[in-house]
Amino acid sequence: MLNQSEQLDHMFQALADPVRRGMLERLTGGPASVSELARPLPMSLPAVMQHLAVLENAGLVRTQKLGRVRTCQIEPEALSMAEQWINDRRTLWSRRLDALGELLADKGEST
Repeated sequence: MLNQSEQLDHMFQALADPVRRGMLERLTGGPASVSELARPLPMSLPAVMQHLAVLENAGLVRTQKLGRVRTCQIEPEALSMAEQWINDRRTLWSRRLDALGELLADKGEST
């Protein structure tokens, strides 16, 4: 199993590509077959499959094969790790900026 840092690296790498973000956006509306995901994209089916493999490796998408059709589905809880990481940074920087603001306000009052 990947540690959290590696998992975040894979997730942010997957999200860095506009094609993969578009696929995730499409999957927020519900499951779709690989063919449905590939239809609007200007690339080959093997290229779409490579993008899906990156999304699966990052834990953002799950696929299931039933007969000849592979269906893709978003894993919404997977994004919670990235969201938590971003929120932790936001909280840290908000505190730092608040402390800087207070320090500057105190300096301004003493001059």
